Amino acid sequence: MSRIGKQPIPVPSGVTIAIEPERVTVNGPKGELTERVPREIEVEHVGEELLVRRPTDRGEHRALHGLTRTLVANMVQGVTDGFEKRLEIQGVGYRAQLRGRDLELALGYSHPVAVKAPDGIEFEVPQPTRIVVRGASKQQVGEMAALIRKQRKPEPYKGKGIRYEGEYVARKVGKRA
Repeated sequence: MSRIGKQPIPVPSGVTIAIEPERVTVNGPKGELTERVPREIEVEHVGEELLVRRPTDRGEHRALHGLTRTLVANMVQGVTDGFEKRLEIQGVGYRAQLRGRDLELALGYSHPVAVKAPDGIEFEVPQPTRIVVRGASKQQVGEMAALIRKQRKPEPYKGKGIRYEGEYVARKVGKRA
């Protein structure tokens, strides 16, 4: 294994790394994450850094190298700082509230929509029209935010629905008389 490629990944204190064949486990204050690593790619713990190496400069090795490095770096960041996605709710009568660990949404349907919080994910509702999804796994946080947004996507005529914070929704002109 020759090529290092991108920058080494710094490992903060309090984070432990376990490297097995084809598997990397990162443990930190926010939890534990495990990821499978391709057989050709080598992950090495040297001092305070993680090095990801690839055998050659062929296209598929470079692609796997970049993917593996990013996944491992996201695991290290996730167990130290965590990830979060913020959502906004727009529409008259649309709101969110916490029920224990779970989320209950009033989105204009005849019934409230309940969203269960899986292990490793927590919801926060600072205002009835704002939702914060937090967790250690970047993938899990993104999937939960997408699932919540899917309950009532923003529509283009009035802009009502759930959107990511700062998301631009292209507005259409309604029919004219």
